[in-house]
Amino acid sequence: MEILIERDYDAVCERASAVVREAVKKKPSLVLGLATGKTPVGLYERLRKSTTSFKAVRFFNLDELYGVGPEHEESFNHFLRVNLLDHLKVPEKNVKLLRGDVKDLDKAAEDYEKAIKKAGGIDLQILGVGNNGHIAFNEPGSSLGSRTRPKTLTDETLAQYRKPGKEPVSNFALTMGCGTIMDARRLLMIVSGEGKSAVVREFIEGPVTAEIPASVLQFHPSALVILDEAAASKLKRRDYYKWVASNKWRAGQK
Repeated sequence: MEILIERDYDAVCERASAVVREAVKKKPSLVLGLATGKTPVGLYERLRKSTTSFKAVRFFNLDELYGVGPEHEESFNHFLRVNLLDHLKVPEKNVKLLRGDVKDLDKAAEDYEKAIKKAGGIDLQILGVGNNGHIAFNEPGSSLGSRTRPKTLTDETLAQYRKPGKEPVSNFALTMGCGTIMDARRLLMIVSGEGKSAVVREFIEGPVTAEIPASVLQFHPSALVILDEAAASKLKRRDYYKWVASNKWRAGQK
């Protein structure tokens, strides 16, 4: 796992944007996995304003709330289209997003796994992390080898999506499993804010455990975690990560 520490949220998004754009430059037909939530908004803003062409990129998403259609304002489909996809003008055939209005969740999950495989696998998966260590909707206790499936959400997770004065849209979701996420060739996680500093320390420097699903990233051969100073504030080896980033080995160095 490679750790990069930037000064603030804007710098995190700028660095992450450069990673995505370089990946698309190298492979115009990149299979890109998208995340939702507050954290990637700044990244998506930079991608939609860039000159990089995404017309050949294939898109998947991590998860979706159950019981809402793509047009629902609280659906993750809606979020991704408003914040990114509608601006990129990508062909609809290149967009494969989980839907929350399906009748058979198990079949939808199975079909999604098949669609990822048919696309050749995900090349680059964007990730965030929840305060309880979840990635996608893989809550604490989720199998680290799990595949796309329906998932019951915890009260803590639901609180993050609950509108003031309203009940959550659903207590359930469809989500890529930890195993599905780990199959991606590269992982790009972005984390910002002091509120995430405790879980950042746990999943980066703590043991790999299903209680902190994000800790499974320690086993990935090409996982990049970009943090701002606030999110990195509780890391014991913070100075070492910075030293490694500024003294990284390069081919040809003596």
